[in-house]
This record gives sequence, structure tokens and C-alpha cells, in this order.
Amino acid sequence: MQTRSVFMLSILGMLFSMNASASDGHLKLGAGFDYTTGNYGTPTTTDITSIPLIGQYDTGPWTLKLTVPYIMVTGSGNVIPGIGIVDNHNPHARGVGNSSQSAQGLGDIVTEATYHFTPLPDDISVDWTGRIKFGTASQDKGLGTGENDYSTEVDVYKGYGRTTLFGGVGYSLLGSSQYIKLNNVANITFGALYQLDDNNVAGLGYDGMQKVADAGSPESQVTGFWEHTINRQVKTQAYVLKGFSNGSPDWGVGANVMHAF
Repeated sequence: MQTRSVFMLSILGMLFSMNASASDGHLKLGAGFDYTTGNYGTPTTTDITSIPLIGQYDTGPWTLKLTVPYIMVTGSGNVIPGIGIVDNHNPHARGVGNSSQSAQGLGDIVTEATYHFTPLPDDISVDWTGRIKFGTASQDKGLGTGENDYSTEVDVYKGYGRTTLFGGVGYSLLGSSQYIKLNNVANITFGALYQLDDNNVAGLGYDGMQKVADAGSPESQVTGFWEHTINRQVKTQAYVLKGFSNGSPDWGVGANVMHAF
């Protein structure tokens, strides 16, 4: 599981699936950039930069995806990328307590599989996604918990002319380590997309999640995003988010590009 990404992965993946006919059954490779900043209720600000490499394969009703991120973080050791504020008892962690220190390295590798169901009556579409986040990020550097997470979600969307409304619910089993105790959590998403023209889609969505640690707060944030189709092989996406709770970053920006082969 990734903070913010429970929403963004599902919605950006949905955007690709809605426009997948030109490259169905083909491999897609891409890269991205994501930056968030916030204090998460601590006295210090934590800045997190992620540079993910992305692989995606669409075959029939299935979309398979692999994300391998490189993470750079500066801030409190009690703020874990992808989690938020925790009570971190690791004596070797980056910036123990609320002192600000920097670290970088491999992040948590994420695999996921999405099944796109045949449209239901009234052209309602449903996606089911299963996701595994492997604990590959260093817990001593404070880049992750070192444990695996497992999540599932269902997204429903329906078009009205140029507008598509969407909503989803999910549940995540979060791995606790000997230093960090986490809760299993539910999340919700909802929002709308608008087809500006043949090459551009814009949207706005809300993401909420129960608090992942007793020391933290529930997540609450709004994300605005845009997708531009350069040609049949290349799509770009950009987004900006605003958090409304200590469980979310104060704000963030990101972008990625995908190329179909």
C-alpha cells in the first residue's frame, strides 16, 4: 500500500484501461516523478520524492502492473513513506523521534492485477484489483516498514457523455514489524473525469482511509489529474493533491509517461 497511491494507482490505471484498445495485449513501460510534503502532525516537515519505474501488460480483461520506485526522504523518522506518522521504535531508523534527517534507496516494490468485468446494464463498468506491496524498502533508513502489505479494491464507473463518474472501496492488510505496529484499514474513493477532447482527459477525486497507525490520523485528500495522449503509443499524466488531515501530506505533485510497444 502507498499513501495517496491507493487512489492514484486505481484511477490512473482506470484511465489507461478506458483507452487501452489501441494497444491491448501489448507491453507498456514508463517512468514517473512524485513529490509530497507535510508535517503529519509532527514539529518537522517531511519531504518525500519517489521516482518509479512502471511496467504494465494488458491482455484480455486483465491488466498486470509492476512498480519499482526509488525514494528520497528528508524528515522525521516517525514518518514512513507510504504510511505517514507512526510510533517507530527502531533504534537505527532515520531521524529517531522528530529530528530531521535524510535517506534514500529502493522503495517498496508493488505488483497488482486488475480484472475489467464486462460492462453491466446501463453501461456500468466494474474493475477488481488485487495488490501486493513487498517490503523491499529499508526499515533502518526509515524508507518503509520492511513488511509486506496485501490489498484489494473494487472500482465502479459510468459514463454520461463526456463525463465519467467513479467510486471505489478497498481493504488493506498491513504488515507490522517488531518496531512498527499497523492497523488493517478500509478506504473509499469517488470523483469524476471529463473528456476535454480526443487527446485530453481531466478529473478530480477524493480519497479517504482509516488511520494506519494508532499514532496517526485518517487520510483525507483531493487529487486533480490530467492525461494527455501524444500518439497511439505514448500517454502522459500529471496530478496535484491537497491533504486535509494529518494522515495525508499537506500537498504534492507528480507526473508520469507510458509507452506502449
